[in-house]
Amino acid sequence: MTSDTPTVDTATDTDNAADADNAHDGSMRAAVRHRYGSADVVAVERRDVPAPGANQVLIEVVAAGLDRGVWHVMTGRPYLARLVGFGVLAPKQPVLGMDVAGRVVAVGSSVDEFAVGDEVMGIGTGSFAEYAVADAAKLVRKPVNVTFEQAAVSTISGITALQALTDVGGVTSGQRVLVVGASGGVGSFAVQIAKALGASVTGVARTSKLDLVMSLGADAVVDYTTTDIADLDQCFDLIIDTGGRTPLRRLRRILTERGTYVIVGAETGGRLLGGVGRNLRAAVLSLFVRQRLTSFISKEGRASIESLVELLGAGDVVPAIGQRASLTEVPDALRALESGRASGKTVVAIRPE
Repeated sequence: MTSDTPTVDTATDTDNAADADNAHDGSMRAAVRHRYGSADVVAVERRDVPAPGANQVLIEVVAAGLDRGVWHVMTGRPYLARLVGFGVLAPKQPVLGMDVAGRVVAVGSSVDEFAVGDEVMGIGTGSFAEYAVADAAKLVRKPVNVTFEQAAVSTISGITALQALTDVGGVTSGQRVLVVGASGGVGSFAVQIAKALGASVTGVARTSKLDLVMSLGADAVVDYTTTDIADLDQCFDLIIDTGGRTPLRRLRRILTERGTYVIVGAETGGRLLGGVGRNLRAAVLSLFVRQRLTSFISKEGRASIESLVELLGAGDVVPAIGQRASLTEVPDALRALESGRASGKTVVAIRPE
């Protein structure tokens, strides 16, 4: 540990006292993997508490969020992602987790917008741990009426859904919006945000998850296990596709003449490129048709997080937490996510509220 590694000064109960001791001796518990692979490569280990850089803060993590991006980082797939930052042969960052909510315990020398004790949420590095660092530019203060667990699962999926609907999809009040994969992380936020913006929303999910989608405020639901969504008897102004499994040519049938189709994610397409091929085909086809067919990569910045936080604080969006896991249960939570058993968002409770 370096001399500027922060320590925890007080503890209110036995668990917190243990955390304080861990911070003093410079160690913490974290869900780690040292090579790419399945959930079997993930284990809880003791590691040094990280020290924040000049533009970072150190967070005492209360809860963290599990999303599909964590699975990609764990497996190193698609392989193209390794070339753009994951690490080619082995992970650059052994500790998993990005979504984070907790309390600031130290700030970098150039940070003036946060102070020790602030309750924050946002995007960090290695958040499946008792302590994690985060760039100050990717954090906001947690609304007082939002729990740490709700905050922890919101940022990445929430801003992705928000940008897909507004920045890319240009949704307006009164439009008809179809959300494919409505019971998942991004989809569950997309349903609620679209409703908050005045759209009429139809959600697509499997049989066991239709009640969840209805509880999110969807005006109608479609069971893709019994109904081919390409044969629906209505057209939509905007389709948000978080699954990427239905062929584009079929989805175009239910898109209005000048409607917009947004690919948010695709879990098909192979180990090398993932869904990149599908995205490129949509972009090329969009040049020759009136419909707008597009994809995007969400931008991780404070402006989007603040817009999301306004919706959370107002109660217009309430994160759908389907599962809770401890650090030692992270591998099982990842398996549930991969198999499709998980619904809504999974929270990793580091310090249960």
